[in-house]
Amino acid sequence: MEKLIEQIIELEWEFFQSTNNEGGTASCQEDHQTFVIMRGAQFSCFSRELLQSWLRDLQRAKEEGRNLIAEKYARMMESTAPERYRELAPYLIQHNAERLAITEEIIKIQVEWLMECQERYPAIIAKARPIHTSEDTPYDTSAETYLRGELGTYSDETLLCYGRYVVSLKKEGQNLNEMICEKEVKSYGYLSLDDAEKQEADPISVSMSTDK
Repeated sequence: MEKLIEQIIELEWEFFQSTNNEGGTASCQEDHQTFVIMRGAQFSCFSRELLQSWLRDLQRAKEEGRNLIAEKYARMMESTAPERYRELAPYLIQHNAERLAITEEIIKIQVEWLMECQERYPAIIAKARPIHTSEDTPYDTSAETYLRGELGTYSDETLLCYGRYVVSLKKEGQNLNEMICEKEVKSYGYLSLDDAEKQEADPISVSMSTDK
């Protein structure tokens, strides 16, 4: 699993570095350590099947000359910068109604998970991204919008694999976002989420927001 995650992060970082940011290179594009911690926390909570599928997507995209990180940000602009999104939309793969419905069902579950995290760890969540798309601004992207953008870059196979995984966790009473958040705070030296909450940890990604 470790080698698989390393391969994924290496490719994502390559795409991230070549993503054009209005106003020049963003500070987060120079922070490799944080990128590795945040993405690594997320991927360490994924199944092997899901990791393998996403790695194939990244490798295929590279061969085709596509940048999935840039596409993710472009998709997020549908909510945060609609005029700019209309300019970029013709260059993005357009998904059918069935796929969009699956995506929204996944998002619904994860937004519920984030709201559960907010109830349990209010100090941590208060310093992370806003949860709902309705809270988007041109300068602040919500976790919901971020996830919608990320899922939009997945192949159909990866999206279905991700959906099955999310549903399986929900049936088991697990919270993927909490699992990822736990990995993140431990990477920064906290003993647990409870420990980080007590110390009012600095902002973290809380999943669905693992790069800027």
